[in-house]
Amino acid sequence: MEETPRAGIGRVTAAAVAVAGMLPYLTLKILWLTGSPIGVRDPAAMTGPAVAGLNAVTFGMDAVALVLAPAFTTRRGMRLPAWLVLLPLWVGTGLLGLIVVMLPLGFFVKGPAIFDTGGLVEPWVYAMVYGGFFVQGAGLMTAFVLYARDRWPAVFTTPVGHPYTSMTRRVQQVVAWGALLVTVLIAAARLLGSRQPDALGTLQEGLKGGLGVAAAVALLVLVRARGRGPFHRPLVVAWLGSGSLFGWGLYATVVTVSSAAPLRGGGTDALPGLLELFGLLAGMAMGMCGAFLLSERSGVRDVQAVQQPLEPVDGDRDRQAAYEGHG
Repeated sequence: MEETPRAGIGRVTAAAVAVAGMLPYLTLKILWLTGSPIGVRDPAAMTGPAVAGLNAVTFGMDAVALVLAPAFTTRRGMRLPAWLVLLPLWVGTGLLGLIVVMLPLGFFVKGPAIFDTGGLVEPWVYAMVYGGFFVQGAGLMTAFVLYARDRWPAVFTTPVGHPYTSMTRRVQQVVAWGALLVTVLIAAARLLGSRQPDALGTLQEGLKGGLGVAAAVALLVLVRARGRGPFHRPLVVAWLGSGSLFGWGLYATVVTVSSAAPLRGGGTDALPGLLELFGLLAGMAMGMCGAFLLSERSGVRDVQAVQQPLEPVDGDRDRQAAYEGHG
């Protein structure tokens, strides 16, 4: 039986950085859930059941990441059920990936003023929370990539066109083409119907729309299974883009359904909500399609040259054939 690889210093460090980035946010959520008004400009607005429920949900989401990050550093964590790792990380990296990109851009364009939104909470809260999200996202994504490289090496060493048996490929292609159509429409609506107050908001809308389209294109490349390029490259794009669509769509839907008016900003335009809803549905369809694809492709093995002896029967003749076939 093959021994489970021990976590290297890179994976351990990245997981520790991710945990450090989570602690300020979790601490703030605990204080708010226990009635503390710290950092809140209007404490009365934080007393309703809708806001409390939303705080509980977002606390729970970050708490899941707090449990998973250390698991990436243990051998027992390498044996967790795949769905238990992939599902929350798909949503989490989809949410955090956008922040990791937009926060430095926003700070470069507007400086510290980016945190002074005039909203429900003080600017230092936004700075602490989104700074923590940036650190958490960078650490968590790095730790996950290193974890996945050790647990599923074939993802990083096989080409897109490596053959495998698929019972659902035609359905996957239909879903991928449909997702491409929907994401193109969503991206166009974001750009043409955006009423953002500044260029930074428009840039964020464009990034969200473009990432969704890129994810659908990458998913189509994966399900068509053609080409010699590395499998992990389109997988990363499809993963982040579909996760972003689903994660942000889910968050917006929860806020809307909970009637958390202080967090909605009091807007009456229905277009942003509809775009997030369709993004949620498109991301869900793409995620399910990707789950079928990865499940069917799980039998694919590393096609790089094997360093240890292969079959003891034919010795060097078998090893030479293996090198020639995979070169």
